[in-house]
Amino acid sequence: MQLPSHSHKNRFLIPFFGLTVVLLVSLAPPTSSCTEQEKSSLIKFLSGLWKDGGLTVSWRSDTDCCSWEGITCSLNRAVTDVSLASQGLEGSTSPFLGNLTSLLRLNLSRNSLSGGLPLELVSSSSIIVLDVSFNRLTGGLHKLPSSTPARPLQVLNISSNLLTGPFPSTIWKTMNNLIALNASNNRFTGAIPTYFCNGSPSLVVLELSFNKLSGSIPPGLGGCSMLTVLRGGYNNLSGTLPDELSNAASLECLSFPNNYLQGVLDSACIFSLRNLRTIDLGGNYFNGRIPDSVGQLKRLEKFQLGHNNLS
Repeated sequence: MQLPSHSHKNRFLIPFFGLTVVLLVSLAPPTSSCTEQEKSSLIKFLSGLWKDGGLTVSWRSDTDCCSWEGITCSLNRAVTDVSLASQGLEGSTSPFLGNLTSLLRLNLSRNSLSGGLPLELVSSSSIIVLDVSFNRLTGGLHKLPSSTPARPLQVLNISSNLLTGPFPSTIWKTMNNLIALNASNNRFTGAIPTYFCNGSPSLVVLELSFNKLSGSIPPGLGGCSMLTVLRGGYNNLSGTLPDELSNAASLECLSFPNNYLQGVLDSACIFSLRNLRTIDLGGNYFNGRIPDSVGQLKRLEKFQLGHNNLS
């Protein structure tokens, strides 16, 4: 059987399921301004850009940074949101944004930022939503010291970059509050970590498609009791579907097309997952027959098993 190409040259607009980032607008009157430390951190970020998308028009050191484009502050004038998506920014993703101690949401998506993803952002003690998708970030994810306390990060979208290497275990062991991870459309290698569910028991969305991941699907993913979306298509994964996936009772989307998965499909326990809406296992090496139990999946909307060895 000839599988479709595993090329990573094309960019895909991969939806980040279940995520809506709400930016809070401050209603406080401008009776005071942001701190000099916050203003300095933002100016240092700006200085690291060689194309600033016109931010210098409002980002002036003699004005309150709470009034700057893309900046939202709380009632006490602390910077809580930096929203600079699709601004035409080019340059580095500055670690100085990690100095904003009240920052909750950072959105730098759909720009042309390059360099690595600063450790200061991933390990921030305040950020709950970090979106740097659709940029040109390179390098690997940093390891964190084993003594690092749990981080508040809930949503991490690093999709559609040029990131490489494996997933360091020390990062996910501190992500106790992580709800959604989108790492799709990169160049990550190695195995899918077995500890995603242990480190992040509230994980709802795990999107790993369009990488260079290898090895088998870890049975531990069945321990993600809240997992709704699991995508790992267009990688180099092999082995069988672990029976433990049947324990992920909340699963609505199971998608692993265009890998090297195999096994007898009619004995796969995934067909006991009654909440499934999408099953996409096309372009693999499964054999056997389509089980009769698929008829019990009353919510199923998409069922793709093409390009396998089914009878």
